[in-house]
Amino acid sequence: AKSIREYHGKKLASRWLSNYSNLVKYDLEDRAVLITPNNVQPDNLLSFDALAVDNPWLLTTKLVVKPDQLIKRRGKAGLLAINKSWPEVVAWIRERMNKECKVEVVSGILDHFIVEPFVPHNQTDEYYICIQSFRSNDEVLFYHEGGVDVGDVDAKGVRLSLAIGEQPTIEGVSQALLEKIPASRKEYLAGFIVALVKLFRDLNFVYMEINPLVMTDDGRITPLDMAAKIDETAHFLNAAQWGSIEFPAPFGRAEFPEEAFIKKLDQSSGSSLKLTILNQFGRVWTMVAGGGASVVYADTISDLGFGQELANYGEYSGAPTLQETYDYARTIFDLMCRHKDPRGKILIIGGGIANFTDVAATFTGIQKAMKQYRDELLENKVDIWVRRAGPNYQEGLQNMRRTGEALGLPIHLYGPETHITAVVPLALGMRNVADYPEFDAASDNRAMLAATKSSGDVTADVTPSAESAVSTPVAAAGEHAVANLTPETRAIVYGLQTVAVQGMLDFDFMCKRSKPSVACMVFPFSGNHYTKLYWGTDETLIPVYTTIAEAVHKHPDTSIMINFASFRSVFETVEETLQFSHQIKTVAIIAEGVPESQTRLIIKHAAEKGVGIVGPATVGGIKPGCFRIGNTGGMLDNIIMSKLYRAGSVAYVSKSGGMSNELNNIVSRNSNGVYEGVAIGGDRYPGSLFLDHLLRYNDNPEVKMMVLLGEVGGIDEYAVCEALKAGRITKPLVAWVMGTCASIFPYEVQFGHAGAMARGDLETAAAKNSALQAAGAHVPRSFDAIGEKIYEVYSNLVSTGVIIPLPEPPVPKIPMDYNWAKRLGLIRKPANFISSISDDRGDELSYAGTPISEAISADIGVGGVLSLLWFRRRLPLYATHFIEMVLMVSADHGPAVSGAHNTIVAARAGKDLVSALCSGLLTIGPRFGGALDEAASMFMTAVDRGEEPAAFVARMGKEKKLIMGIGHRIRTLQNPDMRVKLIKEYAQKHFTRTPVLDFAMAVEQITTKKKATLILNVDGCIAACFVDLMRSCGAFDVAEANELIANGCLNGLFVAGRSIGFIGHFIDQNRLKQGLYRHPWDDISYQTGL
Repeated sequence: AKSIREYHGKKLASRWLSNYSNLVKYDLEDRAVLITPNNVQPDNLLSFDALAVDNPWLLTTKLVVKPDQLIKRRGKAGLLAINKSWPEVVAWIRERMNKECKVEVVSGILDHFIVEPFVPHNQTDEYYICIQSFRSNDEVLFYHEGGVDVGDVDAKGVRLSLAIGEQPTIEGVSQALLEKIPASRKEYLAGFIVALVKLFRDLNFVYMEINPLVMTDDGRITPLDMAAKIDETAHFLNAAQWGSIEFPAPFGRAEFPEEAFIKKLDQSSGSSLKLTILNQFGRVWTMVAGGGASVVYADTISDLGFGQELANYGEYSGAPTLQETYDYARTIFDLMCRHKDPRGKILIIGGGIANFTDVAATFTGIQKAMKQYRDELLENKVDIWVRRAGPNYQEGLQNMRRTGEALGLPIHLYGPETHITAVVPLALGMRNVADYPEFDAASDNRAMLAATKSSGDVTADVTPSAESAVSTPVAAAGEHAVANLTPETRAIVYGLQTVAVQGMLDFDFMCKRSKPSVACMVFPFSGNHYTKLYWGTDETLIPVYTTIAEAVHKHPDTSIMINFASFRSVFETVEETLQFSHQIKTVAIIAEGVPESQTRLIIKHAAEKGVGIVGPATVGGIKPGCFRIGNTGGMLDNIIMSKLYRAGSVAYVSKSGGMSNELNNIVSRNSNGVYEGVAIGGDRYPGSLFLDHLLRYNDNPEVKMMVLLGEVGGIDEYAVCEALKAGRITKPLVAWVMGTCASIFPYEVQFGHAGAMARGDLETAAAKNSALQAAGAHVPRSFDAIGEKIYEVYSNLVSTGVIIPLPEPPVPKIPMDYNWAKRLGLIRKPANFISSISDDRGDELSYAGTPISEAISADIGVGGVLSLLWFRRRLPLYATHFIEMVLMVSADHGPAVSGAHNTIVAARAGKDLVSALCSGLLTIGPRFGGALDEAASMFMTAVDRGEEPAAFVARMGKEKKLIMGIGHRIRTLQNPDMRVKLIKEYAQKHFTRTPVLDFAMAVEQITTKKKATLILNVDGCIAACFVDLMRSCGAFDVAEANELIANGCLNGLFVAGRSIGFIGHFIDQNRLKQGLYRHPWDDISYQTGL
């Protein structure tokens, strides 16, 4: 949900409200001007005059003017001028524009103003109305009085709740909201509210407050003041209605150009890239992977008393590309190094345990930025602290260490053996670094060290082990929407997600399931087929269908749909899945960015069908030893490290997917492991709630204790509090709500997830932590201490006999995928092909090590590209121009030559371009075009021997060999071939030396005395000049030049050039629509009697 300017909110209402009116077409005032630094300059009155020319009503109407920058209570702050003329408005704006203004505790620059007509009215004409969306309903709050002194409308207003799908009616609105409105106005005002609610829903508003809403005696309704938010994720649904709309930063926090850059980068990426500058002069900067992880790092910095030093908030996650990570990192580095601090700067590159992001790959972008900003980082005394884990993290940390050493940058590295936020107090100098060993690739089994761990806090000395055989008596299990997972549970995967499915199959095999948990996949964009995957070391085939219906019908044993559809299509695919609710009982929605209106409909329909929903915006969930959804749990090494191949006694539920993997790690190191874990998703309205899963766990006798990881925003944690108080939850619950740092900010900050923003004191992390603790949950002093609290509760359960640790089972073996093992450097294999001229594996294609962007920006031309691909060298400009000249002069020699003739005949026979081109190319050989290589060999061999031209000609005659490159059908020295003339002159002008060309020209002087047409032809001239070029340009030694010529590059030039002409003849024949060619019989000499 993003706040929009009042100007845009009113424009949307005035533009579209009439579409939702039934009997009466409500016509709202649409005259308004948004004044910004882009359309006026305070010192230039002409810019204001131009606005009046475009909006002549400004000169004839009394006006209202106020800042339009998400400022609350502008009237009380003296930021409102009413009943003013245009000159008075101009003077009022000029007095304030680009000036700093303090509103309550926030100071900011005034630079956006809205000007609109003044509406004369009485106090009794003012009303208050607010529409908000909630999980299962939309609510209209109304009060019969409005204005700046309306007071506590929450307490005294009246409400109308509209369930999702329930349409408002004039009668219903009148009865619920308008009891104190004069009868003469009631029906008209009720119709307006009905239309406004419809507009609110269809345009995907999530909040709209109008105060006052004025209705005058003439029946005119005008919103005088509006605050609104819309669901940004619905842009693909409402782009046409919204038009060009902006989401301004809160007042007091002007948007930096760098923030706009990252926002644009995020919009064009499939990854998540967020950046908010909190204090550009701050010492502590963060670059955190993961929405949940970004919150706990900010929390820890704040909890340790460094909140005012926190410079930024943001995240990069979802497997960003090398270029995206580089752009993000260089943006952070550039901002961090702008303002020096004598104490130096601290950069924390943090993150949880990734589920699927290749850590080494993302670090490559950061390392590239480090190299670019090395001097600035050293000059600003930046101390870098890294904590990361997940796929390929070992290689990533090792590469980061090597980069730091090479650049001389101070870098401290930690992996999953160190608590996720332990680097924060270390970086801030609040812990002894010697107590926290850095990452060592050779050691994988050190105990996790929490930054706040202290001796004497743990109630018992217990070694974590396997699950307990003791069952605690609990009440009979109730009905739960999300189905419990079993070793027989099977799923349908929507989307061709072979990597995720292979990960699920590997987990199944590790857990000794009898058959794969994935029955099939659904992919509508190709026909039914099978995809080959591995079951252990054996290959297996997984069917892929084009429709959900066929998948469900052919696999009646499936009960879960794992939906990887994009945010654009997930609604339709889930709605289709719900048609099979007799079989599919749980749907996991992976996609982020699903519009809230669609999510709420999915939740409603799923509840009606008795289907449980996990997500949207989730990685899924995992039941150790049993089943995992998609990429949950990450790579196999993390599954083994967190002991997810067998069940423990602790069940958790989390908002964040990345933090759920971190919980797997924390729980496994502080108890006997995870029994089940679910990430419900970071959106504002997750399909299932914390309580849904906690009740499942509470009713399961195998679960002995539970963990809840919530976050700022929403009120779902309060339902857990009520369940604790009512005794519905009876098992120990360790709970923590992330986002405690929000209290240090004087304005709203949107944290990593869509739902992570408090809309009132009740939704703050601090309030929810207090409520959970008061209700009986075990709440640690900070997230950093959550592992300690888990250990404390677990130890108590062990000491009281509730949990009896069992011996640890053997770690199962699972074959590693070849490509991943090779990437980790565990195996090697001879390549089937070797290529040294191009590389398409990175973010950008490169030719002989030169990125394609660099080749284009340097304007090296076709000759330069050819030199890179053929010779693996960047040749001098004169050399690449010569190559281009050769291509030009050899491109065509008319339609009569054999190659062009063949191409034309093939084209007229209806053959395709490639076939016709091949027909022409196959004629190239010793008799046509293929003499270049042999001419070069003859001339350069003679020169290398020191042979005189006359001796050379005599020797060739004695050996009865034709001199390649000598001879033309009609040209003579007096009637030269212009192509030869141009090539010779260019070589003599630009090459440093031309011994082979000089030799060939001397041979020409001898041969033309025998016959005038025995001149140096274009083939011979190109061959001689090319040898001279290769030997004299400085890029090759003589041996290298000779080898390249022997490999056929000269004939290659002719083939490349002549292909241009052949393609031209093919296009020409098709353009002329020439029919099948048949050679005339009178041009054939029939000699049948031979």
